[in-house]
This record gives sequence, structure tokens and C-alpha cells, in this order.
Amino acid sequence: MPNPKRRFSKTRTASRRSTYKATAPTLSVDANTGEMHMRHRAYKVGDDLYYNGKLMVSGSDSAE
Repeated sequence: MPNPKRRFSKTRTASRRSTYKATAPTLSVDANTGEMHMRHRAYKVGDDLYYNGKLMVSGSDSAE
């Protein structure tokens, strides 16, 4: 297994690690409900569950 001849400097290590940053999630507004949600995720409006602008699970169905 190859090993480095010298240790990396703190500046080099910090500059490599600085490229990985947390980004804000992309949000969308649903055209049908007007609800703000994360893209490619299911989201709730009241008791109803929506995905891709379509009703997947109704709140009245899940109560039964």
C-alpha cells in the first residue's frame, strides 16, 4: 500500500474539505394545491398525502 512521503499541510486539507458544503433543498409549489414541498417527495395537505400533484392517500381512507 503506498504511503505519502510527507504529511499534508493544514491549508491543503482545509481547502479540500471546504468544497463540501450543505445546500438548501429545492422547493416547488404544487399547481393543484398551492402547497410548498420538497421535489420528488410525498407531502401532506391536511390529512391527504400527495405525490407528483396527485392524491395518493386520502385522509378519510386512512382513518378507517
